[in-house]
Amino acid sequence: MKIGNRHYRTIWLDPADTTKICIIDQRNLPHEFTLETISTVAEMCTAIKDMHVRGAGLIGAAAGFGMYLAALEASGEPDFSSVIQQRAEILLRSRPTAVNLSWAVHRQIKALNETEGIAQKIAAALQTAQDIADEDAEHCRNIGMHGLPLITEISERKSGDPVNILTHCNAGWLAFVDYGSATSPIYRAHDQGIPVHVWVDETRPRNQGARLTAWELMQHGVPHTVISDNVGGHLMQHGQVDMVMVGTDRTTYTGDVANKIGTYLKALAAHDNQVPFYVALPSSTFDWTIEDGIRDIPIEQRDGAEVKYIQGWHKQQLKQVLLTPDSSEAVNYAFDVTPGRLITRLITERGICEPNAQSILELFPEKRPQ
Repeated sequence: MKIGNRHYRTIWLDPADTTKICIIDQRNLPHEFTLETISTVAEMCTAIKDMHVRGAGLIGAAAGFGMYLAALEASGEPDFSSVIQQRAEILLRSRPTAVNLSWAVHRQIKALNETEGIAQKIAAALQTAQDIADEDAEHCRNIGMHGLPLITEISERKSGDPVNILTHCNAGWLAFVDYGSATSPIYRAHDQGIPVHVWVDETRPRNQGARLTAWELMQHGVPHTVISDNVGGHLMQHGQVDMVMVGTDRTTYTGDVANKIGTYLKALAAHDNQVPFYVALPSSTFDWTIEDGIRDIPIEQRDGAEVKYIQGWHKQQLKQVLLTPDSSEAVNYAFDVTPGRLITRLITERGICEPNAQSILELFPEKRPQ
């Protein structure tokens, strides 16, 4: 992704000091573009928990680099393994829903356990962190390749009129290391000259659509319109949505999808209006242990203050404004689960599959139970 004329990933090793990790701090977007340098596991946990970084793939990459920082911290302690385990547990508690986080932590632990010597363990942790980030970017690039024909088909059917795509939350470049999941096919279509237009759900309460997806699309020159979360059903009823494209933070091997709160309602509206509903994800977002997503996927509850207050740009400063009566209670479920029966197809780095165990495991046969 380019900001101005410079290409950025969302996370990278500081070239001037390889004991530090650089991130784009997403809290101030779209009004301020700021970078943050992270030096400790505690700082990485704060960045994940307080959403300096967010999105399934990026959380996984951040956890991978967090474990590299853990190896650096453990190298100065008498019991390397116990420090690694303690830091891993801290990272695992930072956010519960995105499975990429635990996947990355456990991948790092495996790499460390297979390596002898402190210097070699640090090198292995760094290489694994970089591999996780590189694979995430490449998988998202491939998602764009596999998702492109879905947009092309609609464009041809509409004789070149713009393909109207509705998104929810931010499953774009900022949610991954590069390219994004749900936005990757959109960017590829736009770059190939296929007219597209994106309806961008604001995505309350943190407004990741209005703040982040809209900013991304603007940077890339993709036509888009920001809408309130409750408009999508109306647009579908009136034929103004050709397809819905969303991401996911955890997907069961049976095709149930946990994504930002409100996704389920969009899927219901799409189902009622025969609008295809696609979910784009790299394989690191599958949870191969969970069968029933509604029952078993942990749903993060965040601070109710995120519902009661809204953040905006006023007089060149970010301000928070109280929306509700001060004494009102607020609950803040961060995700909901969309059952596979409401999903048209899943788009992965290996191709497109139906949202059921048989089709998913045909794409990923190595995950079949032994």
